[in-house]
Amino acid sequence: MENRGNSRINRSEGNRSRPVFRPEPDEMVFGVQSVMETLKSGQEIDRLLMDKGFSHPEIQQLAYERRVTIQRVPVEKLNRLTRKNHQGVICFISAINYVKLSNVIADVYEKGITPFFLLLDRITDVRNFGAIARTAECAGVQTIVIPGRGSAMINADAMKTSSGALNHIAVCREYDLVGTINYLKDSGIQVVACTEKSFRDIYTADLSGPIAIVMGSEEDGISPELLKLVDTHIRIPMFGEVGSLNVSVATGIVLYEVVRQRSV
Repeated sequence: MENRGNSRINRSEGNRSRPVFRPEPDEMVFGVQSVMETLKSGQEIDRLLMDKGFSHPEIQQLAYERRVTIQRVPVEKLNRLTRKNHQGVICFISAINYVKLSNVIADVYEKGITPFFLLLDRITDVRNFGAIARTAECAGVQTIVIPGRGSAMINADAMKTSSGALNHIAVCREYDLVGTINYLKDSGIQVVACTEKSFRDIYTADLSGPIAIVMGSEEDGISPELLKLVDTHIRIPMFGEVGSLNVSVATGIVLYEVVRQRSV
């Protein structure tokens, strides 16, 4: 949805005279000043696109401070997103608020719950992501971890496909998945990658303890550097002529195998 001038203008508590620019969730904001104010507002930004030939030190510094990745794209892509004067920069407001993985882990252990996490690597299809979130929430997954770059946008389509599940499950956005996997392992959580390259079926693996399941995209799978780091690999046995499953279906099979093992 384009920013059509209907964004909220609130006034800060400390300075009643200065309006605070607060776009609506899932809104597209364009133009140098609007993007700068959005970065300053503290709202979650899902994606920030900048023309390859454009540079703006203040926006780049604000993005660095907010840990927002700038994606350099051809100006033609920006022109396809809006016909208005975007001035070389567009950002999208996230439909959710991200949480810190460290907080989720601490909360789960404090409550005496066995960790059950899902890490998604390079899954960019919005509807697949929404379907995965729906299944994960139903299966009792406590958090979904996504990379800071190269992941599906969490927008209205994702919210709709998840049937509202994204309102009830924590989502962590981590910019270093290598460090994230090491952190999970150091926290006593077994990290298991589901990949067709494995020789170990999911039905022969012990998935009943504290666990983080890693799923990759249908096209590229899980990144090689992540495959090297995980504790073990598993695969879903295939008996037909088609060599792969839709990633949301595959994720559902793996998650509910964890549920089955824990219920025995």
